Formats: sequence, C-alpha cells, structure tokens
Amino acid sequence: MSHYEFTLKFAIPSDWDRSWLEARLFEGGCDDALMGTGLQGRLALSFSREAASASDAVTSAIRDVRNAVPAAVLVEVTPDFVGVSDVADLFGFSRQNMRKLVQTHRDSFPLPLHEGRSALWHLADVLEWFAREAPGSRARCGSRPRPLLQPDPVPGSGRSARGLASYGGGCAG
Repeated sequence: MSHYEFTLKFAIPSDWDRSWLEARLFEGGCDDALMGTGLQGRLALSFSREAASASDAVTSAIRDVRNAVPAAVLVEVTPDFVGVSDVADLFGFSRQNMRKLVQTHRDSFPLPLHEGRSALWHLADVLEWFAREAPGSRARCGSRPRPLLQPDPVPGSGRSARGLASYGGGCAG
C-alpha cells in the first residue's frame, strides 16, 4: 500500500453547521482528512490516505464523503497526478503496454512531472495526448475512455474499457 495526498472540493448547503459536518465526516471514515470551509457553501478536504493505487485512494475518499454527507456535490479533485498503472487502468490495458507506449512515443508523450521509479503526469496532459496522438486511440474514433472515477462502480462485473486496439492504428470495437 502506498500513501496518497490529494484534495477533494465539494459544494454544500451554506447553512450547514461546521461542527456537525466535521463529526459526520469523521464518523464516516474521513478521519484522514483536514477540513476547510473558508468559502460559504464549499467544503475542502485535504486527504492523506493509504491505498493500493491513487485511483483507489481518491475513489474511496469520495465514497466516504458521499456516505457521510450525501448532499455534498463533488466540484474538484486535485492534484490530478497519475502514474503508468493509473493510465493503463483508465484505458483498459496492461502497465507493460503503457510503459511501451511511453517509450515508443518519447518525442510526443507529455513530459512527466516526476521521473524515477514511479513517473507522474498531469491526467489532463495525458488525456489530451491520447486524443491527439495515440495510434489506435478510441479517443480519435469519437469514443471516450472509461472515467478514472466512476460514481458507482460495479464490483466483479467484469466490465472494462478497451482503449488501444493496437499500436498500429484502427479503432477498438
């Protein structure tokens, strides 16, 4: 398990009591977050959470907030950092194929924010690259990749998005 730090921002009713909100979130599993309510009608939660992946950390935090405070509406998730495994999961292919894609397209693939054992990119930069450059990308065929954060994932459904048909072009069907 790795440690992930991120912030979730929600819109909430402006008349909510801060103490009540803090208690609900703590009891709901958000005891690993610092709460900020500086703007009326907004809630910011700065999480420090352990999980198997960044996606798991963010998804579980959103689920905990929604269970504790169902009326809260997610507005923003920051930072939007993703690694090779996160991008591979997003498009439904293996981590090894994602690494090969990055190595094969070094000249055009976005530069990582952090290099080393675990490279990190801004999600928006990677998605833009797939839409513009990726050979065989479904994004170029008018289809969208599976969202990184699904509101209600169906565990064990066996459903997964297929992103790249091949490295040689063409659309996956």
